[in-house]
Amino acid sequence: MVHLLFVVMWIGGAIALTIVLFSVHPETGDGLYMKSRIIQIIDDFIIIPGAMGNLLIGIIYGVWTRFGFFKFRWMIVKWILTVAQILFGTFFLGPWVNENVKIADELGKAAFSNDTFQHNLEMNAIWGTVQLLLLLFVLVVSVQKPWKNS
Repeated sequence: MVHLLFVVMWIGGAIALTIVLFSVHPETGDGLYMKSRIIQIIDDFIIIPGAMGNLLIGIIYGVWTRFGFFKFRWMIVKWILTVAQILFGTFFLGPWVNENVKIADELGKAAFSNDTFQHNLEMNAIWGTVQLLLLLFVLVVSVQKPWKNS
């Protein structure tokens, strides 16, 4: 059951973050900072714990259940995508989010026209959406367990 909590945290957090990215359009510097900070809070306190929890539970299941790590093709796909998404989030998405909070805090309304801020926002919108779609794909793979044994 704990595994499902982490799944809901990761996917639900990604959905919430995507909704904020695409539906919140602040007009003030304070509003821009709040949007950036909300995204950071969702990432730090929902998405990251959900992802790390899934990774930890996956390792536990891999060691102590019949599923193992590489016994089934669907499991291999899940492992590859899970690790790739965690690494991409750690080294790209997270730093873009964190940098935007700093820029919005320092520049206020001027962050609207800051090239780095806009680039980070665009990258998070594009690649955050890709991450969400991949998470949903992993969910489908987890439920359907397609492909035959490797």
